[in-house]
Amino acid sequence: MRVFVTGGAGFIGSNLIARLVEEGHAVTAFDNLSAGSLDFLHHLRDKNDFRFVRGDLLELPALQDAMAGAQAVFHLAANSDITQSRLETDLDLRQGTIATYNVLEAMRRTGVRQIIFSSSSVVYGESSVSPTPEDYGPLFPISLYGASKLACEGLVSAYCHNFLFHAWVFRFANICGRHGTHGVILDFIRKLQKDRSRLEILGNGKQAKPYLHVADCVDGMLFGWRKSPAQLNYFNLGSPGATSVTRIAEMLLETMGLSGVELAYTGGERGWVGDVPQVRLDCRKFENLGWKARMSSDDAVKLATQELASEVSCKS
Repeated sequence: MRVFVTGGAGFIGSNLIARLVEEGHAVTAFDNLSAGSLDFLHHLRDKNDFRFVRGDLLELPALQDAMAGAQAVFHLAANSDITQSRLETDLDLRQGTIATYNVLEAMRRTGVRQIIFSSSSVVYGESSVSPTPEDYGPLFPISLYGASKLACEGLVSAYCHNFLFHAWVFRFANICGRHGTHGVILDFIRKLQKDRSRLEILGNGKQAKPYLHVADCVDGMLFGWRKSPAQLNYFNLGSPGATSVTRIAEMLLETMGLSGVELAYTGGERGWVGDVPQVRLDCRKFENLGWKARMSSDDAVKLATQELASEVSCKS
């Protein structure tokens, strides 16, 4: 199949593309390289069934030209700097909502009718039900990133019903692993590179969320795409358990062989304004389809600390 991947040089996109190419799909990666890296795709450069297009989702004509001939779109591109959106309040509107509209409109114009969309558990806001199932509501996100993801889900649904698209919407847990470009593990590694005696931890360290390794994330998306035939499919995609920020710090220090490091907490139950400090996802709907993450949340974090510490070390 001919597959188009937005954010193809990014964290999840590059891992997904490697799997798609391995399975024999012809893949076009579309990315403006604002957060991603061509290094993540270096091993694919000589593959006849892979091409990279540098472009911006906000430029609809160029996007439409690049997408022509595709049969399915994995739309993964989004703003990855959630805290920045408080300073630049239209950031998620542009890179999330409007970018998603452009993807859907380019699909309509080029005749592509399948979209696999990376949403997020942040659409639930501070849910009163834990673990939170997909039918929880009403949905009131507390970050601009979350508001944009919810708006994007609405656009996907509307295009499905107006133009007979088929969609698979995945509400991700926190994704971690190789090729990471952001997130708490990478943030901790960079801080420790500057000072190996002290590690600043935002909040009280008790914030806990489910972490899903990127290999499981890719596997889950592909499984849902193939196995769930409804016109509009939507699933929580997560792992068993949850891992606290303090536990992440401890696992990383163990991986890096560091001891005696002061853990300096900034205080408060949130890491930042808009952060949901406690997240638990009910993934039984997806499990009933026949898929479950191979790694627990703690196991995913442990492996991710090893992968990311190695990658950062290689770049230093």
